[in-house]
Amino acid sequence: MSTPVSLDLHGTDLPDMKLRKNSLWRMRFQIFCRNKIAVVGACFVLLLVICALFAPWITPYSYEKGSVLEAFEKPSLAHLLGTDAIGRDVFSRLIYSLRNACIVGFGAQLIELTLGLFIGAIAGYVGGRTDSILMRVVDIVYGFPSFLLSIILIILLGHNIWAVLIAVAATSWVGMARVVRGQVLTVRQSEYIDAARAMGANWWQILTRYVLPNSMGPVLVAAAFGIPANMMVESGLSLVGLGLQPPTPSWGSIIADGQKGIFSYPYLLVYPSLLFAITLLSFTYLGDGLRDAFDSREA
Repeated sequence: MSTPVSLDLHGTDLPDMKLRKNSLWRMRFQIFCRNKIAVVGACFVLLLVICALFAPWITPYSYEKGSVLEAFEKPSLAHLLGTDAIGRDVFSRLIYSLRNACIVGFGAQLIELTLGLFIGAIAGYVGGRTDSILMRVVDIVYGFPSFLLSIILIILLGHNIWAVLIAVAATSWVGMARVVRGQVLTVRQSEYIDAARAMGANWWQILTRYVLPNSMGPVLVAAAFGIPANMMVESGLSLVGLGLQPPTPSWGSIIADGQKGIFSYPYLLVYPSLLFAITLLSFTYLGDGLRDAFDSREA
């Protein structure tokens, strides 16, 4: 179980408790840094985010315009990863597809985190009928095929990136809510929570200042694994033609186009698939590192 935060109810932490909390986070950071694969994954994720943020300045060509006279050009200095069937630069399209994947991956995860924290924390801490009602809602959403629900929402909202983001988040928050609820149920039984009640803290103070901060380890790990999962859903929707529509680039649509010329122009499939796989692996290694760092037996 994570080390509790301070029980001071007047807005300031005691110096020794502050020191203990800072030492705990420093220890977790050191554990994470000892995992070399996790550090490599984190560095690659950071590089991907930088590329996504600065896509307009990194890409040498437009992602939507090309010339049929330059169709199917092999990788060269002019076109680092070659060109596609209508002469568009593959490198530029991959960078913008990365940008769209990050928007959906991180944006949907932020929504999932917000909904999961709110619903899971209320259900776990209040308990009783409130817990039963909220968990039945979670069970209903969880029991519905998530991919099918995403398709329905996209059809209703449109085939744009914000519709895809909402569709992905609407089907993924239930897992986060369950993680948060489980942690809150565990932490609220701690002795320092009883001490906070004895010192006059109300339920909102206890929940926001003591329960949630000591429940964030597994939540952060779940969030790290949730981002690539969201990217996979976005790519899967585009792969079957139901996500982002041309000329908006998506890993799924780029891979689908590359499959058509796999024998004649293998680079159209190899490079996008390789980057996609490395991205997912990097997030996975990052999540593994965070899980080890927040493991109670380690920290």
